[in-house]
Amino acid sequence: MKIKIFYDGLCPLCAAEMKKLKAYDTEQCIQFVDIQMTDFSQQYPALNWDALNARIHVQKENGELVTGLDATYLAWESVGKGWLYSWLRWPVIRWLADGFYAFFARNRYTISYLLTGQKRCATCVVQSEKDKSSNV
Repeated sequence: MKIKIFYDGLCPLCAAEMKKLKAYDTEQCIQFVDIQMTDFSQQYPALNWDALNARIHVQKENGELVTGLDATYLAWESVGKGWLYSWLRWPVIRWLADGFYAFFARNRYTISYLLTGQKRCATCVVQSEKDKSSNV
């Protein structure tokens, strides 16, 4: 299955996860799309940037958009590592995990700063621009 993952390339934690995900994407099943690219709105005019910025999104081959931890699970499942996130989709845990994810997504820059010492990652954007050109 081919998917597109829309992520925030300015977020150090998000960029680090995409780097790990890309390392496992040996079949090139995923197109990585940094929503912080300067020409993002021109390339994807039908997508709502604010919604994409609020939480991670995956677009399936059929055009359906999946968000949050469902998107994360789908991305990791596409590289054969879905088991890393599958337990977060179990009924009782899902409710708690989705709440935590919503908190994380709203506060990702502050959480990134607390965990990495960086709120935003300028070099991640440069790398994602290079990744974008290699995915086309």
